[in-house]
Amino acid sequence: IDEISIGAGHRYLTIVLDLESGAVVFVGDGKGADALTPFWRRLRRSGAAVEAVAIDMSPAYILAVRENLPGALIVFDHFHVIKLYNDKLSDLRRQLFNQIEEPQKKQVIKGTRWLLLKNPENLDLDRSEPDRLKAALELNHPLATAYYMKEDLRQIWEQPDKKTAKTFLADWVYRAGSSMIPMLKKMARTIAVHHQGILA
Repeated sequence: IDEISIGAGHRYLTIVLDLESGAVVFVGDGKGADALTPFWRRLRRSGAAVEAVAIDMSPAYILAVRENLPGALIVFDHFHVIKLYNDKLSDLRRQLFNQIEEPQKKQVIKGTRWLLLKNPENLDLDRSEPDRLKAALELNHPLATAYYMKEDLRQIWEQPDKKTAKTFLADWVYRAGSSMIPMLKKMARTIAVHHQGILA
């Protein structure tokens, strides 16, 4: 289940996909749990057995799935977890940029938003993106810490099994929570609360 924005305005659609076939099984008008009301009715009539539902960490979606599919496993997918982290990382970069007074340092941080959000393997060597990112991270310890913690978090989906992933995630939450960076502390709390859905 996910929502998409369409057109130039703020019109949203809520989409339900069958992850195995890739087929769109429902399109609801609007976003949030209310847009799913017709879907739940249709699903009950169909008698379909749903084992798991992949959603973002929206409390409304979580509640809707628990109420309508109490036996289904809730899965917080890689894309939405990292997107949430990237949103927080962008906010941190903006905040740190505004605190810098030296014009030269400001210039190094300026324009690094997309570099921070890119996966390292996607950085463009021809445009010196790895060097630009490195220079920005060397200037600012909190930004560097938050960036490398994002890369660590991405590794959760590379673990060989759930037991290893659980240990890995617990360690990540501990390190992020022990940092002196408010953004990381908040993210650690969010991940801790939603760890079962991430491990699923």
